[in-house]
Amino acid sequence: MKKFHLLIISGLSGSGKSTAIHALEDAGFFCVDNMPVLLLPRFLELRSGSGSEIQKLAFGMDLREEDFLQHYQDVFASLRQEGYRLHILFLEAAEEVLIQRYSQTRRQHPIGHRKGLRESIRFERKQLEGLKQIADQVIDTSAMTVHQLKEWILNHTSRHIRSGSMRINVLSFGFKYGVPAEADIVLDVRFIPNPYFIPELQPLSGTDPPVQQFVLKWPETIAFLDRVFGLLDFLLPHYQKEGKAYLTLAFGCTGGRHRSVTAAEKVFDHLQDPGREIILTHRDLNLVSKERETQNQKA
Repeated sequence: MKKFHLLIISGLSGSGKSTAIHALEDAGFFCVDNMPVLLLPRFLELRSGSGSEIQKLAFGMDLREEDFLQHYQDVFASLRQEGYRLHILFLEAAEEVLIQRYSQTRRQHPIGHRKGLRESIRFERKQLEGLKQIADQVIDTSAMTVHQLKEWILNHTSRHIRSGSMRINVLSFGFKYGVPAEADIVLDVRFIPNPYFIPELQPLSGTDPPVQQFVLKWPETIAFLDRVFGLLDFLLPHYQKEGKAYLTLAFGCTGGRHRSVTAAEKVFDHLQDPGREIILTHRDLNLVSKERETQNQKA
């Protein structure tokens, strides 16, 4: 039977638990927020028998569930005895900070229907004191921005549980078919001399060596790629640190068949690294072929 990494996210309402859950989802965790603690063993039993490859699980648990305080100690102890790797993160913040956050969001405290906001915060803090004492890590988010908390969560999980890397999609496209909406960075390579006007190169694509040799023989192409390589070598570690989950690099030429394809191929080769997940997509390569077939049929 598979044993999973179990990350329990708990703590005070308004301390950033939702942000932590979202960061973990980006890191490749299967996340369930507000999971009833008594259902956790059954959920893990079903997951173990499903043959799923997902082995990093995160659960948000706190006073939103009425039975949580009564049962969490027994459930957590039982899971550890069964061999599950359980890690508890407890998030908290100063009382005045929590009050300010609730004032800004205008949300109601989960137990606020019983008491005023300040009294609810104090009651929740007292109720969760036992869980805080057994937590593997306690983090005070009072002075943290959303981005700083996300970065902390990713760094913490990378030390304890290997988190997922940023997924990079290197994409070629033709401007005549539109700029891809999903692109984070768009680079126009139409300044490079066009192989389309060379009769023997026109039917080929940027995946073919003759076209690549033509595109890469120009000094401006080499200078462009050198600068792109340097820019990406600088940006990617910072994007990874910030917690960016996806990055799409789009290279465009007129038809998306020659220059953009060659540029995307070379950038894809440059970015190869065992720790990266990289996809290469030539969006409009087949569209060009289909367009040519249609024109021939009409002729």
